[in-house]
Amino acid sequence: MDRTRDQVLRTQWVGQPLRRFEDAALVTGKGQFVDDIKLPETLFIEFARSNHARALIVSLNTTDAENMPGVITVLRAPEPGTLGHAAVNRVLPDMRTLPFPVLPVSEINAVGQPIAAVVATRASVAADAAALIEAEIEPVPLWEDEEPVYRHEHKAGDVSAAFAAAEHIVRVTVEHERVAPVALEPRAAMAFWDEGAQMLNVWLSTQTPHRARSDLAAILNLSEKKIRVIAPDVGGAFGGKASLYPEDALVALASLKLKRPVKWRGSRTEDFLAATQGRGATISGELALDRDGKFLGLRARLDYPLGHWLPYSAAVPGKNAARCLPGPYVCGDVDIVLEGRAENTAAVGIYRGAGRPEAAMLMERLADKAAQALGLDPAEIRRRNLIPADAFPYRTATGSVLDSGDYPQLLELAKQKAGYDDALRLRNERRAEGEVCGVGIAVYTEPCGQGWESAEVRLDPDGTLVAATGASAQGQGRETAYAQIVADALRTRPERIKIDHGDTASCPTGIGALASRSTPIGGSALLKATEQFREKARLCAARLLQADPEQLALTESGFETAIPVRRGLTWRDLARIARADAEIAAEFGKGFRTHCVYEAEGEAWSSGCVIAFVTIDAETGVLTVDRIVWVDDAGTVVNPMLAEGQMIGGLAQGLGEAMLERLVYDEDGQLVTASFMDYAIPRATHMPELVLGKIETQSPFNVLGAKGIGEAGCVGVPAAIVNAAVDALKPFGVTHLDMPLTGEKLWSAMQNGMTEEGTKR
Repeated sequence: MDRTRDQVLRTQWVGQPLRRFEDAALVTGKGQFVDDIKLPETLFIEFARSNHARALIVSLNTTDAENMPGVITVLRAPEPGTLGHAAVNRVLPDMRTLPFPVLPVSEINAVGQPIAAVVATRASVAADAAALIEAEIEPVPLWEDEEPVYRHEHKAGDVSAAFAAAEHIVRVTVEHERVAPVALEPRAAMAFWDEGAQMLNVWLSTQTPHRARSDLAAILNLSEKKIRVIAPDVGGAFGGKASLYPEDALVALASLKLKRPVKWRGSRTEDFLAATQGRGATISGELALDRDGKFLGLRARLDYPLGHWLPYSAAVPGKNAARCLPGPYVCGDVDIVLEGRAENTAAVGIYRGAGRPEAAMLMERLADKAAQALGLDPAEIRRRNLIPADAFPYRTATGSVLDSGDYPQLLELAKQKAGYDDALRLRNERRAEGEVCGVGIAVYTEPCGQGWESAEVRLDPDGTLVAATGASAQGQGRETAYAQIVADALRTRPERIKIDHGDTASCPTGIGALASRSTPIGGSALLKATEQFREKARLCAARLLQADPEQLALTESGFETAIPVRRGLTWRDLARIARADAEIAAEFGKGFRTHCVYEAEGEAWSSGCVIAFVTIDAETGVLTVDRIVWVDDAGTVVNPMLAEGQMIGGLAQGLGEAMLERLVYDEDGQLVTASFMDYAIPRATHMPELVLGKIETQSPFNVLGAKGIGEAGCVGVPAAIVNAAVDALKPFGVTHLDMPLTGEKLWSAMQNGMTEEGTKR
């Protein structure tokens, strides 16, 4: 691809650490979230939820709830076949689906599942009335040994021969706990059926407004043209707001039925009970090596829980984990078996990283085991097996094409920044004095989205330059980064660009904010749309200035030519004349507008290296992450300040998963971690000293040359911390630890000497 001209036009703002334009409103309380939407005569909806993990509904008594003053109606399960279903992305062959339970007709399949909904004039009344609904149920056994929802196998090369020829074979099994997205803003929805316009307006705290519109249309049997979905300010998502929920559909259904605005403000407990969860997989692997430590073959089994219904991307974590193997390493012979099974729990879906962290954890634990088996330094075993820089684009054994990178350089730069050799000497000195401390390494790769995204650029009548995107934002600073991309192409200032997103009525159809794809693909779509807009505007300005288009130069305010005398045309003038001049309007349209659907030529793959330094209190087992050294390659970085913020945020969530976070169901399917009293998340005191570095190998597969960065902290940080903790406890005979690395678990390991099989020494 020829980017010479693009690069010349993109030199002023891309790469600059601009402060976020969005923050002034958000930090002064002027943001607008779903719960801030106020409409006359708004009703409120609350849900009666199941206390049983699996049961048959014998009867449902809603009389007391219906008779409570202020209650408008109680919604029960509609007749079978009345409503449609939300879509599920069948990314794996022969994948079956599970029913989308707006409300159950006869069978309850998880604690927290809505079984009825109360609509009232006040939220407190609706909640009180929902508590009066009585369900007569017949408990039935939980699902066991169900057929997999999906099963897939990646095979390449001759794995049996690789293992037969191996000098060493190392094995590991990693139990990943389930985790909760815990976005700052819990889920929320509001809907209003506008009878006059015959339009359903829906406000959602969502990552995917256009997909939500499609799902609502399918469920409610409405045309998409009659539905408008708006994602206003969204207070975080992390994958937990990627799919439409039963509650969202019921809010819309209630508004359709009652012809009044209906709002739902989800609580934190409701999110713990019924929002999608992440991780939860059991990952096993064995690695064959020759006498020099070369990776010969990989066998792996990936077992994923799926909950009782499937969100849109339910199979994506498993698929990603399988295709990310064998990570950044050369290993041509693989046999990877992937299965996903339904369970009587909340749905399990994508969560920041979505399968990438599981693949990284497996390979990095195996790499450490391999180093131990051969008596090599953990950095050295990795160096011997990393894909060389001159091998890109590189096709892995699972068929993934890694676009660009320099993995050996990542490792060496991280070692330099960490003072790696000195750090190992210091570790040994501290151990000799009785301290419990360790060093851990992780090298990772992560796919950053593929496919298409859409964008529009237009000139409004008042001269405002508007860039509309099919992507959305949940606090990443996307408006600022997108404005930088557009401003560079138009040679103006970013603050002159208005970014429009999150509204299906004004934005082009798009995928949304997922898989670290918004900059590589969404940003590339905006760049292409802006280039088309620029050339269209140039032709019009040349006509009006009676100049050769090639003699026009972009300025901060519009176009200018110096031949034969200096003359200019501002964007405001261009907008005014284009609307008023019939001839110009006929040729160029009353408003300048260009639309672009951009499809990337391939998938961008970020990469990085994390080195973690930890200390464990010998008396309590409490883990402290002292320092993280982290070098990342995200290709072209649009805004280094925003990139650093994404790295720190991802690190915090990765650290939380490694040290603290765990959702627990008991044997009866009851969630015992349904609040922050029982579910621990990191605090500021848990954050370590952080040393960041970067390299930039541009992706050849998108016009920006960008890769993703938002999920990297969840991918590389947990593996590095776990490796460091195992290293710290090596003197105690410990060879394996599962997350979270709580004080109790580490103290017990020190007493018992846990091995990779989970047995005592």
